[in-house]
Formats: sequence, C-alpha cells, structure tokens
Amino acid sequence: MPRPLSHIRVLDLTRILAGPWASQTLADLGAEVIKIERPKTGDDTRTWGPPWLKDRDGRETREAAYYLSVNRGKKSVTIDLSQPAGQRLVRDLAAKSDALIENYKVGDLARYGLAYDDVRELNPGIIYCSVTGFGQDGPYAQRPGYDFVFQGMAGLMSVTGERDELPGGGPQKVGIAVTDVLTGMYASLAITAGVAYRQLTGVGQYIDMALLDTLVAFNANQISNYWCSGEIPKRYGNAHANIVPYEVFPAADGHIILAVGNDSQFASFCRVAGREDLARDPRFSTNPQRVRNRGVLIPIVQAIVRQRSKGDWIGALEAAGVPCGPINNMQEVFENPQVRHRGMRVDIPHPAGVPCATVASPMRFSETPITYDVPPPLLGQHTREVLSGVLGLSDDEIAALSAQGVV
Repeated sequence: MPRPLSHIRVLDLTRILAGPWASQTLADLGAEVIKIERPKTGDDTRTWGPPWLKDRDGRETREAAYYLSVNRGKKSVTIDLSQPAGQRLVRDLAAKSDALIENYKVGDLARYGLAYDDVRELNPGIIYCSVTGFGQDGPYAQRPGYDFVFQGMAGLMSVTGERDELPGGGPQKVGIAVTDVLTGMYASLAITAGVAYRQLTGVGQYIDMALLDTLVAFNANQISNYWCSGEIPKRYGNAHANIVPYEVFPAADGHIILAVGNDSQFASFCRVAGREDLARDPRFSTNPQRVRNRGVLIPIVQAIVRQRSKGDWIGALEAAGVPCGPINNMQEVFENPQVRHRGMRVDIPHPAGVPCATVASPMRFSETPITYDVPPPLLGQHTREVLSGVLGLSDDEIAALSAQGVV
C-alpha cells in the first residue's frame, strides 16, 4: 500500500539526532531515504554505546541503541565526500532526489560542490533543507551548538526546574535532547510543505532550520505571558504558571500528578477529597483566584493527598473525570495498558538476527498506515543497491570505486 510520501526520494546528509530524526519521520511516511555515511565509521552515533543491540546469543553487536533510535526505514550508502569521485556520486544522487537534508556547518558543503546553489543547477526542483545550530545568517551563524546550550540560551531552563527558594531549586534541563527532536519534527514538516508547494508550482526551494529558532518558538505560551504581562516568567518546578492545582503531589505511598484544568474539575476533585467547602471558598472557586492564592491552597491539597495511596487517588479521580496520573519510569511506560493497546513498541527484524525494538510513530493514518519493515541499516548495507539501481553503475564501476576507497 502506498504511503503519503512513497513518491519521493530524500538524500540524507545528516548525522547525530536533529537531521536523522527528520529523515526518519519522512521514511515513516514512505519516502525512500538514502543516508550517506562515511566509509568504515559512519554516523557518529553508531559508536555511542553502550548500550548496544544484542545478537541472538546475547552478545553485544556494534549497533548502538542511540543510532537505532533514529535511523529506521533508511538505506545506508557509504561514500567518501573528501574525494572528488565521492562528491560526483553524491551530486548525481542529488540530481535524482526530490529533497536533500544536511546538517553540516554553514557553508561547509560548498567545498564539495553540494551547496544549495550547486545542487539547484543540477535539480531546479530540489527541496534543500539545512539544519544548523544558529541558522545560515546572523552574528552567531558560524558557532557550533548543542542541545544543552540551546535549552539555556532560548529560555527553556529559565522556566524549568524547582523554584529558587525551595530545596533543589535552580535551572534544570529537560531529560532528552528536546532541541534536536523538535527541530527534526519541524524540518520534516517543512520539507513536506516544500514538496506540496512544488507539486502546485513546479518550484523547489531552500529551507533554513536553526535549533535556536526552534526552541525559542517552543516557549509558546510562556513568551505570550511575558509579552502580555511584562513580567518575566519564572520557574515553578512541577507547578503550572497559569493553572492551580496542576503539579505533583505526594500520596501515602509515592507521588501522583494532579492536573486540574478548569473549575468544574476542581469541584470534582473537592468532592472526591471530601472537601467540597474548598470549591465554594471565594479564594479558590475560580482558577484566577486559585492562581492568586496558590500559596494558601497548595499546602491544603498536599495534606489531603498524603492521606491516601496513589492507586486509591488515581482510581477515584479518573472515575470523577479529574485528569491525573502516575509518574512512570521507562519500563512502566511500556507496561501501561493504553500504551500497549496503541502498539507503541514495534519489533523489526534486524540483520543481526534479532528483533530491533523501536518506538512507533505517533502519526496514525486511516488510509495509509505506517509500516515498520525496514530496520536501521548496517553501515553501507545498501551501497551497491543504490549505486546500481539509482545511478545505473555497473559491478565493475562499483568495484573500482571500492578499490579507491570512495565507497
């Protein structure tokens, strides 16, 4: 069954996380993704272990879990871009591709004749996406950048972490490389939009994706709060700046998340808690009042929640329609009945002879469902297939390139 992007070919000149996340999303949507890697070493993340995928005998392979997490559905082709013959091969592949995504330093690919202007001469309809830390222009354009730096620079850490006046207070980064993942998501959406525009007009285009831009945009309502109030947003720990009660509360045997989003839900919580008087109290009857009086209300709610177990609270609150939940570790996430029902773990047969576990895409299509039949590739697994099938090279020509160390 064709998938939404089954008709396009993507040349992937990215490594690490942001670019590969984008190209994996495109592969999930059906695109043929040709990943260009360095001979012998490949994507940096191939060596970012342990942990490693284990073979059928329980021995560690050299397939790092990090690499496996963002490269399913792709074809791996090894080409040495430092050699003119390798540069010609990649240009030839670009001429036969619908989109190209790269995350080299600003201007780096021009050395190889693979800048946007070079590729556009070969393929005027190309959708060419560059992913960099700070974008293609501006005073920081030449700087390298990492997720941790962007979480601080873009303001995310100013609103993440416990309040300064409390134990453990201070800035805190998010536990995953959120900058890279979000930029990859935006990049895949931008490339898809570029393809759609080209189908309407026949015109290709250049896409400039910057990690800093992405995380600044990610601040969303916190920025709007600042612009509307003139007050700089601050850290609230697990609390919410605009909704109360909306945070983590200790129960008798652990912690629960209580996420009261409106006045009706607060009234329902109060009924479950046996404290309907709180919902009638003018200090707490509306969300604006609860926000103003959070310092009074939160200790009261804390004392109430401590009296019962996690399971007791979650069962009763769910029955009453009050949003709540546990704090799961990664094992518990995939033991959750809803997560299991939604099929969020998918095992793909891997060339190592064992299933490769992967997280399913959250995109669900009624007519063009995503399939998971192509595992993350071994290094150079598809070199011969692509050079022969896409570029029409003969076995002798491929052998000669291999002898020269080009592929």
